Formats: sequence, structure tokens, C-alpha cells
Amino acid sequence: MANNIWNQIISKLPNPHFLQTYEWGQVKAKYGWIPYYAVWTDDGKFHVSQATDNLSQITGHCVAATMILKKQILNRGFAARLSILYAPKGPLLDWENAGLRDRVLNDLQSFAKKQGAIFLKVDPDIVLGRGIPQSADDVSDNAGQAVRSELKRRGWVYSSDQIQFQNTVLIDLSASEEEMLARMKPKTRYNVRLAEKKGVSLRVGTLEDLPMLYKMYAETSVRDGFVIRDEEYYKTAWGIFMRSSGQPSAVPLIAEVDGEPVAAIFLFMFAGRAYYVYGMSRNLHREKMPTYLLQWEAMKLAKAGGCSVYDLWGAPEIFDESDSMWGVYRFKEGLGGEVVRTLGAYDFVPNQLWYKLYAEVMPRMLNVMRARGKGRTKQGLG
Repeated sequence: MANNIWNQIISKLPNPHFLQTYEWGQVKAKYGWIPYYAVWTDDGKFHVSQATDNLSQITGHCVAATMILKKQILNRGFAARLSILYAPKGPLLDWENAGLRDRVLNDLQSFAKKQGAIFLKVDPDIVLGRGIPQSADDVSDNAGQAVRSELKRRGWVYSSDQIQFQNTVLIDLSASEEEMLARMKPKTRYNVRLAEKKGVSLRVGTLEDLPMLYKMYAETSVRDGFVIRDEEYYKTAWGIFMRSSGQPSAVPLIAEVDGEPVAAIFLFMFAGRAYYVYGMSRNLHREKMPTYLLQWEAMKLAKAGGCSVYDLWGAPEIFDESDSMWGVYRFKEGLGGEVVRTLGAYDFVPNQLWYKLYAEVMPRMLNVMRARGKGRTKQGLG
């Protein structure tokens, strides 16, 4: 029931996100993070706890909420209390309500200090603008710009460690299937039809497919040069959401040619929004364009699942060929979505000295870990 209570609370707030769900907290709890569940009620109170059962009495009175993940950095010595805090895609509230915004930020800052945090990171889906910057479609969002100014005035700093993508591409699923197809670029529409003609078939995956899907994901990471985690992490993350009754949910869609898997994606759904988070493909039969058919099927499946928006999960920071995401973006752009630019991650820093040390040391450690991770992935495939 705990997951139902928390998910029920956040699903009624603005911009609910699957990274704020109880299930995501359980994924992270298996890897050294402690989830805290924070709620603000309409009577001016602030509740924060590691349990959600005690929130059942106030579910109808919540005006803001966020799951905060805590990780202890050092476990011994004088700095044993030092930790880092992260509210992925939170907090959730009406950011244009200045009084509520003040309440939430004040309480978060106090919580971070009490927890001995080096920093508290937030990256809510606050829109700064839509369309490609300096293009004819570029529209600025004044409310989002005002929130950014408020965070800076309070001393929050734009994070050098952006965990999530700051920009993304959103597809409106409220249109008819004919309209969604018409919005696609002609080449994309052609490739969807080509995959169908060339005998690409699709099926929904099961838990038994997870080892195969991880292997395909590992192949993709080695080919395209990005770092992934070990197999157990993905089997945990994918499995927890696949086993969830109702939403949030994760649906693996697998493209096959003559019964052989050649590409796949994971479609996450929660509170009227769908997300394309993980994609994988083999070199085999790429000329049959299976990835295009997968995305079209995902759009139809998300729409049937009650979703009105499909988040394609990431767009470039710089909209030209110098950005490493440019090729992926051109693929997403062809699907007929709109670029949405958000606030990104901001850090509240109670401890400047430790923050400076952390910012200097962590990138070096991560580089070493990524290099090792790439080596392990290649070795595993071998």
C-alpha cells in the first residue's frame, strides 16, 4: 500500500514524474540511497519521513511533495555525517505560487542543513522555453525565468553535474494517429512504413527477456561509446517497474526479424505521461529501420495507456552538429515532437568547502569508474 499512497499523492500534483515514484525510490534504495518522502499540506505543515504509511490521512490535503534521495559520502571519522541529497525531477508544486514556493524552498534548505548535506540537488520540470533557441519557433517562458532568478537570489547554484537531460523533445499524443503520422518528417514516416514492409515484427517483452535485453543494451553502449551499469542494476530497475500493478509501469517493446530480436525500447508510463528512457539495437538488419517502427508502436501504446505526452528523454544543450546528441536529436525531431528547454539542476550548498572538494574530486573518480565500466561491459560481451 505504501507505494499506492505516495504515487497517489504525487500523481495529483503538477508535472508528476516517474523518477519521483515509490518504485524509483526502491530501485535507488538497493544501491545505497535512502528515500525520504516530503509533503507540504494546505494547513501550512511540512512532513518528511522515510515511511509513507503515515501519509494516508493527508493525501487529500497535499499542495507539494518530493522524494529526496540521500547518500552517505563518508562512513567514518569526523566527516561521517556528510551526505548528498537529490530530489530527481522534484519538488512537485505550482511554481507560480510565490508563497508556496517560498515555503517549499525554505523547508528544503533547513532539511539539507539538518542532514549535514554537502548539497541538495533539485531538477524540477520547470520550462524556460520551447523550440530551438534563436529559431522562428523559439518561445521564452517568463514564469520559468522568474523561478530561475529566485533560486539564484537564494544562493542556489547551477550544477556542474546535470544528472538528467536539461532539454527534451515532447510528442503530443492527444492528436489522432493520422495527425501524429502527418506531423512526422516525410523520411521518418517512410521508414516506419519500410520497417512494416520489410517484415519487422513487434512484441511486448517479459521478465524472461531481461538478460537478452541487457546484452543488446551492452552491445549498443560499446558501439555508440556510452557507459552503462552492470546487468543486475538494469534487471532491478526494469523488473521493479515491470512488476508494478497499474502505473507506474515499464513495457519492453522488442522488434524482431524472422523471430530474432534486433532492437528494443523500454516505455515507462506514469500519470498521463510516457517516457522513452532506454533504447538498444544490434547491427543486424538495421537497414530494415526497426527503431522507427518501435517508436511508432510506443506512441500508439502510450496513447492507449491514457498518456497525453510522450517524452523522448533528451535533446542537445547546443543545437548544432558539435553536440554529441545531435544525431539522436535528428532522429527524435523526425517523430514530430517539440523541443522543450527546462531549468536543469540547481544545488543548494550548506557547506561550501566540502562542495568545492566534492566538485573537484568526483569528476576524476567518475572518469576512472566509467573507464572501468566500459572495460567490464566489453569483457562481459566477449
